[in-house]
Amino acid sequence: MDFDVIIIGSGLGGLTAGATLSRFGKKVLLIEQHYIPGGCATSFKRKGYLMEVGLHEMDGLHEYDTKRRIFDLLEIWDNIELKQVPELYRIKGNGFDLVVPHGKAEYINQLGEAYPDDKQALSKLLNLMEGVLKEVPKLPSGWKSKLIFPLYPILFPNIVKTSELTLGDWLDRNIKSEELKLIIQGNLAYYSDDPYKMSLLYFSVAQSSYIGGGGNFIKGGSQNLSNYLAKEIENAGGQVILGKKVTNILVENNKVCGVKFIDSFNSTFGSKKVYAPYIIGNAAIPLIKKMLPKAQAKKLGKRIDGLEEACSLISIYIGFNKNLKEWGVKNYSTFLFGDEINSLKDVARVNKSKDWKNKPFVFVDYSQIDSGLCERNKSVGVICAIDYLEDWKDLSSKQYKEKKEIVAKTLFNRLEENFPGITEFIDHYEVGTAKTVQSYTLNPKGTPYGYAQTLEQSGNNRLPARSPIENLYFASAWSNPGGGFTGAIIGGFLTGVEVSKRLKSSIGSRIYNDERVVSLYERNEIAQDTFELVIDKPKNFDYLPGQYAILSINNAKFTELDLPHRPLSMVSHPDEPKLRFAMRSSGSSFKKSCLAMKVGDKFTIYGPIGNFNIKNTNRPIVFLIGGIGITPVIPLLKELKLNKFDNEIHLFYTNRDKEKAAYYHYLKKLNFDNYIYHPVLTSIDGRLNKDKLAILNDMNKYDYYIVGTSGFLKSMVELLKINKVASNHIFYDDFG
Repeated sequence: MDFDVIIIGSGLGGLTAGATLSRFGKKVLLIEQHYIPGGCATSFKRKGYLMEVGLHEMDGLHEYDTKRRIFDLLEIWDNIELKQVPELYRIKGNGFDLVVPHGKAEYINQLGEAYPDDKQALSKLLNLMEGVLKEVPKLPSGWKSKLIFPLYPILFPNIVKTSELTLGDWLDRNIKSEELKLIIQGNLAYYSDDPYKMSLLYFSVAQSSYIGGGGNFIKGGSQNLSNYLAKEIENAGGQVILGKKVTNILVENNKVCGVKFIDSFNSTFGSKKVYAPYIIGNAAIPLIKKMLPKAQAKKLGKRIDGLEEACSLISIYIGFNKNLKEWGVKNYSTFLFGDEINSLKDVARVNKSKDWKNKPFVFVDYSQIDSGLCERNKSVGVICAIDYLEDWKDLSSKQYKEKKEIVAKTLFNRLEENFPGITEFIDHYEVGTAKTVQSYTLNPKGTPYGYAQTLEQSGNNRLPARSPIENLYFASAWSNPGGGFTGAIIGGFLTGVEVSKRLKSSIGSRIYNDERVVSLYERNEIAQDTFELVIDKPKNFDYLPGQYAILSINNAKFTELDLPHRPLSMVSHPDEPKLRFAMRSSGSSFKKSCLAMKVGDKFTIYGPIGNFNIKNTNRPIVFLIGGIGITPVIPLLKELKLNKFDNEIHLFYTNRDKEKAAYYHYLKKLNFDNYIYHPVLTSIDGRLNKDKLAILNDMNKYDYYIVGTSGFLKSMVELLKINKVASNHIFYDDFG
């Protein structure tokens, strides 16, 4: 055996299980298909903004919260800074607009004052939910649970009362006001899309934890927590391997014994096998089933086939060039209900409709706290709503982009109606749909919540951590207790404890040598404020001219408001012995870390990625390039020359001046038939425009390849369309 435990996937459940096992002296190998750990607990950078992928707020951390003990064990308090959000939420609908506070007494008093006829029922609900919250940690497991099950009504009365009711059922039976019903379930989207399917038991635990303990945000984004847990595994002698995808779970004598995995980006690396006596599946359980041999897959299928997946979410991540709190936004999270929701029975129908003018959504303004996501004079926000993968299926790439833009504009209009003037401050935005969630997490239906928290799939009915396959366990939103940050953390911890007990002693670990870890060979200044990194090439790293890779610094010196990785085009041609990447200098932590690195310091390369290549070698080519966007064009030009391309090639390369132009002299001296270099120095020549392209004569005979900033891309596309160039002859860099 190579390790004590292998964990498939690095969502919070898998990371917490791995860190827990590491604390108990076990050697863990965690394998993640993405190039960053965390699943939905991750961040990405756009411009100067860190965009938080999944976390709006994490519930609890009060005296009854199991996470407190977990945070103590894993020393999270000392390594992660938590910021409490100011209130539960603001909710606005037809005829009501309320700010709902934290605190049980405050909650009852405020809502009871607004709806006096329901104050007694409201108090009853809060007592019931708090009772459930106190009872859940006392629940026995395994054979003890079965032994005392007849005594449940006496020992766990609140759990019994809530286990056979949905949230909608209880509210309809006890609350008179339809407005109050809507307010009580205002943040339902954090759990479900339908109050009449939502388990009252699960809602009680989570919602009571929010009310009693408040909501908390991880300063700098949830990626900080994921990174910390991954580092805990490594510090204990385990290993976290990113960018590798498990394809098979190995079984011998009806027990799992290891896994087979491949590189997520590069098939030339081949497959590897590693062995361990225990395996924890953090990946979606339907995917775990596909990794098992036929007999074991059938056995697991008997337990999971037919279970209902939860809904997904759409998120519009927004960078504002204004501090919204100082501008006038007063609340951290604002839930906005459309005109069509007048009663509780409208919620599911409107959530599932395709009318974005009426769907309820939440707007989260991270500037209400010291979030650490951007500079203090700016803000990061997110619009989030229920979404479904089927609404994005069977769309072409163009249709998908167009639909995302329509949805974004619709929701921005609604945001503007509630916060007049706010959209003027939008500096950047990006739309993540159910399809996006599926793409990055591989979760069926793009759900971040796993199996839906229905009566049939929650509480004692939830899929347990121990699978029907010997020595295979689960730790994710798909198993007990369920989704959300808290559910994943608690589930991962409990699984880690159980597996640790079964591992009487540590087998140890055999470190897997990652072929993608390479050294800095040299760094060169190639233009003003522009440098090139020359890096060792991994063995079998085959790529095409125009492709890019994720360049990740193994020990970044600077991390403030940044992540230690970037997607960068290979400047080098595939026939070169080294890899070359070029970038502009800036104040970003990533660039500063690159400039602080010494020869021999380590990077990890994930790739190759992308399909920015020459589409048709029978047509003449025009490159329209802005600034450092020249990087993928350098190897493409070399490839065209090697292949004796005999059509015209025009390179229009724009920079402020000659000193800023990377590879200016190389491009000028490049000599092969029909290649014409058109440097455009904007400080002298002005911007690239129709007049400068007049040299092409018949613009419709060329294929156009555009690389540059988003503003440059947009202006060039508009210029070409004005000149009647067909869209099927216009190509963009696929990540620029």
